[in-house]
Amino acid sequence: MERTTIDLWVGIFVTAGLIGLLVLALKVGNASSVRVSDGYTITAQFDNIGGLKVRAPVKSAGVVVGRVERIGFDNESLRAKVTMRIDNRYEFPKDSSVSILTYGLLGDQFIGIDGGGDVELLRDGDTVMLTQSAIVLEKVIGQFLYGRPPEGGSGN
Repeated sequence: MERTTIDLWVGIFVTAGLIGLLVLALKVGNASSVRVSDGYTITAQFDNIGGLKVRAPVKSAGVVVGRVERIGFDNESLRAKVTMRIDNRYEFPKDSSVSILTYGLLGDQFIGIDGGGDVELLRDGDTVMLTQSAIVLEKVIGQFLYGRPPEGGSGN
């Protein structure tokens, strides 16, 4: 009888541990925050998206307002095309700008929206024209090490 009770408690703790791991995995995968199924989609084109992934958060003033829905390549402009779904609760002017930002120095990437001053608002299917691509750390280091102009101006 005592062995059966111990087995029961071990089973309960293992089940609780698995549930805890599932909750943690959902939080890490950003699957538990904002649901934007009733939102509107906007697109933006970037020269470089770095490590941006589908389902990455779209934030404004630190608040998650949407998610990256699709990432593709536009053959005409030769740029990355990112489609974002924004929750209907949040409205942004047409002249808003979007940037690809990073959590800390080596963290995950997300999209930040900075509102503009236009009276007209972004609607479903609109394209944001003002974009800033991701900063690629390797390029920055390469420019710093090898691409600096000589000190002292023109070199005369």
